[in-house]
Amino acid sequence: MDFIGKLKSFDIPTCLRVCAGTDGSVTFLLEIMTRYPTAVVTQYQHIIPADEKMAQIFEVDVGADINERVVTLTSGDVPYVYAKSLSAIEKMPQGVRCDMMKADIPIGRILRDHDIETRRDFEDIVIAEDEPLFGVQKVLSRSYRIVHHNGVLMWINEKFPVDERWCL
Repeated sequence: MDFIGKLKSFDIPTCLRVCAGTDGSVTFLLEIMTRYPTAVVTQYQHIIPADEKMAQIFEVDVGADINERVVTLTSGDVPYVYAKSLSAIEKMPQGVRCDMMKADIPIGRILRDHDIETRRDFEDIVIAEDEPLFGVQKVLSRSYRIVHHNGVLMWINEKFPVDERWCL
């Protein structure tokens, strides 16, 4: 089953379905839905060497510098999304690279601020029943690639708790 077909089959709140199905900014949608500013709280960020899978995704050499960033998106002091992003340093435009190295700036805002035309290519979406996140056991996880000039600029995995916080 394709990404949209899987998403449609899940018994989840509509606001969660909208955020998980967007090919745009989740941060922007959260602000609209909750009516609160969305904060990006960086858990960690560091440069790691590309392994074989990363090298294949980004079309770089094994060992190339990859920026790994893990953040939590919160709105109104409620955590909504846990996100891990990988990006090949050598593939990023200079201004984007500088902003990515700064903590707590949403990726969508960075791309918009630098007028970077991108598309999101969805990979997979699943619901895990026993993956604790923000005090909840049921988690929706989606992964996708942000593509720029026909090359992968970023790979992202977002995890959303499946509970009543999405009944907005």
